[in-house]
Amino acid sequence: MSAQKGKKPQRHARLAIIIAWICLGLFLPTAAQASSVWVVPIKGTIEWGLAGFVRRAVKEAADGRADALLFEINTFGGRVDAATEVRDIIFASQIPIITFVTERAWSAGALIAMAGEKLIMAPSATIGAAEPRPADEKTISAVRAEFEATAQTRGRDPILAAAMVDQDVGIEGVIKAGKILTLSAEQALQHGFADAVANSRSDALGKLGFADQEFHIMHPTFAEKVAGFVTQPVVSSLLLSLGFAGLVLELLTPGFGIPGTVGVVSLVLFFGGRLVTGLAGWEVAMLFLTGFILLLVEALIIPGFGLAGILGLGGIFGSILLSYASTEAGLLSLTVALVVTILVVVLGWKYFRRSQAWQRLVLHTVVEKAPNEEAKAFDSPLIGKIGDALTPLRPAGIVDIEGERVDAVTEGGFLAKGTGIKVVEVLGNRVVVRAILSDVSED
Repeated sequence: MSAQKGKKPQRHARLAIIIAWICLGLFLPTAAQASSVWVVPIKGTIEWGLAGFVRRAVKEAADGRADALLFEINTFGGRVDAATEVRDIIFASQIPIITFVTERAWSAGALIAMAGEKLIMAPSATIGAAEPRPADEKTISAVRAEFEATAQTRGRDPILAAAMVDQDVGIEGVIKAGKILTLSAEQALQHGFADAVANSRSDALGKLGFADQEFHIMHPTFAEKVAGFVTQPVVSSLLLSLGFAGLVLELLTPGFGIPGTVGVVSLVLFFGGRLVTGLAGWEVAMLFLTGFILLLVEALIIPGFGLAGILGLGGIFGSILLSYASTEAGLLSLTVALVVTILVVVLGWKYFRRSQAWQRLVLHTVVEKAPNEEAKAFDSPLIGKIGDALTPLRPAGIVDIEGERVDAVTEGGFLAKGTGIKVVEVLGNRVVVRAILSDVSED
């Protein structure tokens, strides 16, 4: 009996060893396959969605133990701030990053191209043409410094990089002052700006000792593509405007309908795009949500406008500013959104309230008067009855009195949904109600 008991631990030990070897065997092929070059396409407009894609690609390549990353570049340029973010990601990478210009690397694309440890160009490729817009002294100075620092870090001529940005930079035998520098592949190789010229991806990697490596091509996800679109300046301002206008109109109308839906979706796209691209973290989205909740509390629960409203506005405005790469860009977008929101609300109140669509959204109580005769108060069975507000009264709305839905108005104030009410006056077909609590306090 004891011998059998002694054999069980041995069998268990052998089984554990076998399982361990199986698991190790499962991981060993992955390690072998990880000896590869990961290809990251940099195509189209340089924007924040691309920066998010590059950040993910570099992380996954590091997790997959890639030997190198090859950035294949073909772009006319785009946002300099997004290109600067990509450059910083390249500099921080623990994996060697090679940049291969297949056709052109202009403007912001030139900054990314020269950030690679090795810069390869196709025979017909070009690099440069990076004069920023607006071409004012402050912007040119900042972008030129970024180009010079990037080139110097990678051992390339910073003067050549500066001439791509600033037309005041002239280089004897290369370009005269007053023009922006763009180098062909042959010129870049001749001046030591490029490390090699290659006809294809395989040729480029072969020149750097990666000829026999397996390629793993990365692609941006759908979310990264959408994020790149919604983080563009014009689209961001439009989403903010729609978000603000939709929520304001929703607060002015009973229930929850189309304006509120449009507002919520717009703000979700605005902050979602920034979360995907890394422009903002979850703490920024939570700050906005907190500010919005405080405004709701101020509007629906607390009368007047006080501390909750001020903190709510501060949270909303602060979250928007924090979601931009610079305070100036955030202020500009926020200002545009506020101006557009005010215009939409004013136009909506002035014109749309007369349309049938607006009539379906807003409750109206009309008091008709006979010619040359003022409407007079009269005794009604409703006077003195109590009930509950079925909708917010701003000041018009619907109340429930003994199971009957009645159109009513307050004496001028605002009553939240669910507030207990009492009928105090009936004037024509106008039913005037008062909150029970305020009525009791007056007695």
